[in-house]
Amino acid sequence: MTDIEYLKKYLEPSKLEEGIEQLKQGLPVQYIVGNVDFYGYPIKVNRSVLIPRFETEELVDRTIRYVKQYLGESIRIVDLGTGSGCIAITLKKELPSSDIVAVDISKEALDVARQNARLNQVEITFLEGDMLKPLNGKFDLIISNPPYIGTEEKIMDLVYQNEPHQALFAPHQGLYYYEQILTHVENYLNQYFILAFEIGYQQGDALLELAHSLFPQANIKIEQDLQGRDRYLFIINGRT
Repeated sequence: MTDIEYLKKYLEPSKLEEGIEQLKQGLPVQYIVGNVDFYGYPIKVNRSVLIPRFETEELVDRTIRYVKQYLGESIRIVDLGTGSGCIAITLKKELPSSDIVAVDISKEALDVARQNARLNQVEITFLEGDMLKPLNGKFDLIISNPPYIGTEEKIMDLVYQNEPHQALFAPHQGLYYYEQILTHVENYLNQYFILAFEIGYQQGDALLELAHSLFPQANIKIEQDLQGRDRYLFIINGRT
């Protein structure tokens, strides 16, 4: 579907001309329409949050399968850097007996995430803060699609000019938040756990080495997206 077809499908006819003009000015079509479909659920988006990608849907899908295989469905989950809330909301819809906390450092992003939770009629605890810092207690699943683009890396103008840089870029070749989470996460994990991350396609080797050094007994996997690029890190210490 082209961007114009997308606008025609989702905008009222009276707003179509304005939408086409915004498109010409370089605004992503998802922000013009104001929502996206994520895993079959409606998610509102604006320039305070990243536009959810298909790769993140795949992260959620794989994570759900691993949760059912290794943990069971009545678990405690935290989504770090929740943005629009798409990950947390989908997990709550698909694993309804789970208890879910979602964290973001951006108040504006949390406002959007709360709207999306109401829209999808799910109960999620939202906390404002930097990744692990606002958490209390222990969790069975910690999932994150953190900022992972290196600060010196070039990206598409459409993304750079519109999507929140705080949610895109990270120091240390984009590895900063993985390092922060993985080196401090042990105190927040139950005996059996899964850590699930979306990663940059060039970060697999470095994260595999870090994960093995910190979780030598766990089942650690780097998995590829549909383009065959490294895209997911799973660290699993399951019941079976």
